[in-house]
Parts: sequence; structure tokens; C-alpha cells
Amino acid sequence: MSNSPLAAARRNGELGLVVMAACITGAAYVLASLGKNSEMPATVVPFLLALLGMLVAAHVATRYFARGADGTLLPLAALMHGIGYVMIARLSDRRAALQTTWSLIAIVAFVLVLMLVQRPPDLARYKWTFLFVGAGSLVLPLVPGIGTSVGGARIWVRIGPVSIQPGEFAKIALALFFAAYLADNRELIAAGTRRIGPMRIPELRYLLPITLAWGFAVVVMVAEKDLGSALLFFTLFTVMMWVATERSIYLVVGFVLFAAAAFTAYKMFGVVQTRVQVWTDPWSQYEGKGYQSAQSMFAFANGGTGGTGLGMGSPNKIPAASTDYIYAAIGEEMGLVGAAAVLIAFVLMIGAGLRIAIRADRPFEKLLATGLTTIIGMQAFIITAGVLRVIPLTGITLPFVSYGGSSLLSNYILLALLIRISDSSAKRLGEVPDELSLGERWETYQLRRAAKRTARP
Repeated sequence: MSNSPLAAARRNGELGLVVMAACITGAAYVLASLGKNSEMPATVVPFLLALLGMLVAAHVATRYFARGADGTLLPLAALMHGIGYVMIARLSDRRAALQTTWSLIAIVAFVLVLMLVQRPPDLARYKWTFLFVGAGSLVLPLVPGIGTSVGGARIWVRIGPVSIQPGEFAKIALALFFAAYLADNRELIAAGTRRIGPMRIPELRYLLPITLAWGFAVVVMVAEKDLGSALLFFTLFTVMMWVATERSIYLVVGFVLFAAAAFTAYKMFGVVQTRVQVWTDPWSQYEGKGYQSAQSMFAFANGGTGGTGLGMGSPNKIPAASTDYIYAAIGEEMGLVGAAAVLIAFVLMIGAGLRIAIRADRPFEKLLATGLTTIIGMQAFIITAGVLRVIPLTGITLPFVSYGGSSLLSNYILLALLIRISDSSAKRLGEVPDELSLGERWETYQLRRAAKRTARP
């Protein structure tokens, strides 16, 4: 492996930040246990060793397989993951044990993606496969016998004792399809050969496939009453179309369509009307649907600026404190400072993702980085803004923070893809040597063996 001072600096900086994130998480875990039980947790040493082991394994994989990648993404994810785990452990020992298992699976998936995806443009060859995988994943919860409803939304699939949320993986598959399709057809879509009044629109044969894929995803999400994911897919499509075509008309059309869809959903679905009523006035429904929203406001008020202290608040008064309302639990026990720190971490991660997109030269990589960053940013905005009552709440996870194995696994896969794109740009810019990938090395080895066999008399 060739040495590169820039790569070494990035990886050493990443290691220092990862260790810092592990130390912060360990200290928070001890403080939460002291605040809750007034004694040191018996599992603190195994916890710290397991935590540090997983994070170092992820760092080593990045150091070996993506040496030129951005050095801030993994530490930011580790910090948010750690804060979320501490809050989950403080609320439920059973859920903490399950989250530990999913954390290990997520780190393994992160390493495997870095190993197997070494040339991001290779993914574009499978765009139709990603479309069918994404569409199939969305439909799975509607299949009788395996699909189940939780909280009114039919977004879960139960196979034996294991429950997964296929939509978490569908968002990545559809982002891959959108990026690949738009990279191939962006100029034809941007050109526009037909006119409707003052607007130029592209040929339907170029616009129809991606529009149908997007429309199918949104319709299925609405049918499953997963309105948060429907909004996420809507935003993902609009942003990627805008970036691909560089025409602001797609943003305008997207906003108009969103306004029309929101108004229609409000008129058609009682659940939407209930959420809007809870958003505007949770206090009048305190004994019913508004209970959680009101309790989250009490939690933020109780936390104040510095928080009540880890383990010393009452976040368990919010039924969904470890999932939809984990941000309120953080706001109560870590205060405005902790809640703002989480938002800052997401802003830094979004900034890093957009920087990766700007540095990318190939259209597919640029669009994919934009799409993946949009997923992280919009997901964080939808749930934090909903908890803070800036917008009506829709059930969706806070990336890396909320309890949920499917969410954690999909977000680490997403993170690995962003890191891979970042490393690819570093190689193209000459910041690190561009060496053969594992697959290319294997093909070279096979060719050499074949050449030797041919050369034998």
C-alpha cells in the first residue's frame, strides 16, 4: 500500500475524533447510570471495550479501504450513535441489548460495503435492479401474513422473532436508481423539447420512468400511512431532479405539487387532520393524541439550558421516548446545549456530504452523494422539527440516534457509500494513489494464471 501524507493526516485525525466520541459516550453512559441508580454500572468496562472495538474496526476498515475519504463523517456518526445508545440504555435495558446487537450488525455492514463497493460508478450498471429492489421493499409490508401495523402505519415486516422496516433500505436503493438514471439522461431531461405555455418539458420517454418510480414510492408510502417517508421520497426526487438538470423550475413544480398533495391528504385522511390538530394545539388533547407532544414540550422546559443531568430527568413519561421522541429525551437531560450539539452534528454531516458532492466529478457520484445527503438531512429535519412542533409530527427515525435496527443498519450502509464516493474523488484528484481494487486484483491474478498456463509447453 502506497503512503500518502494527506491520507495519513485524514485517517489520524479521524482516529483521534473517533476515540474522542468513544470517550464522550463512555462518560455519558457512566453519568446516566449514576443519575439513575446512584452506582457505577457493573458493565461499564465491557461496554467501553465493545464500543471502542466496534469504532476502531470501522476506522481500520476506512483506513485500509478508503484512505483518502473525508475524516469527519465516521466520528460524527459515532458521536450521534453513542448519544442515542446512552439514552436508549437509560430508558430500557431490553432495547439497549437489542440496539447493541444491531450496532454490531451495522458496523459489519459498513465494513462489507467498503470492501465490496470499491468503484462507485460500477453501481450505476445495476440501476434497474435497484429500482425493483426498492419497489419490492416498499410493497413488502402490504403483503398479508408478514406485514404488520405499528402506531397506525403498516411499514413493518415480521419474520419469526425479527421485525424489519424495508422502507429504510428502499430509500437507498431508490437513491441509487435516481442517480444512475439521471446521470444517463440528465441532458435530455434538462433540454426540454416541448412547450406547455412558458415552460419547456422533456420528452415523456425520458421523464416517464423516473417519474413513475417516484410516484409509485409516494403512493405506496401514503397507502401504508407512512407520511414521513412519503415526504422524504418527495424531497429526494425534487432535489435530485434540480441538481441533475440545473433548472429551478423543478423546485417550483415540486413545491406546488407538495402543497397540493398536503392539502389533499389533509382532506382525505383523518390521521393527517389529527396530526395537524395536535401540532396546533396539543394541550386540548392532553388526555389523548396530544399527550406525547405536550410531554415533549414539558421535557424541553424541564431541561432548560444545561439539562437535568443524565439519568435525572423523566423522559420515560413520553411513551415513544426511545424512538420518535428521543430528541425530547436528549433535550430534557442534556438541555439546550445537548439538543443544539445534536443539531450541529447533523449540520456538519450534511456539510461534509455536500462537500463530497461538490468535489465529485462524475455525474453519478455527484448525484448519489447529493441524494444520500438529502436523505440524512431531511430525515433529521422532519423528526426534530416535528418534536419541536415546527411542523406536524410524522413518525420517522432520527438517523444514528433513535432506537431501531433497520434504521441503524441502513444509515451505516449510507455512510459507507458516502465515504466511498469521497475516497473516489480523492483518488481522481491525485490526493491519494489510485490502486487496484480487490476485484481488479483478483481479475489480474486470474489473468496471470491463465497466461502462465498458456505459456507452458
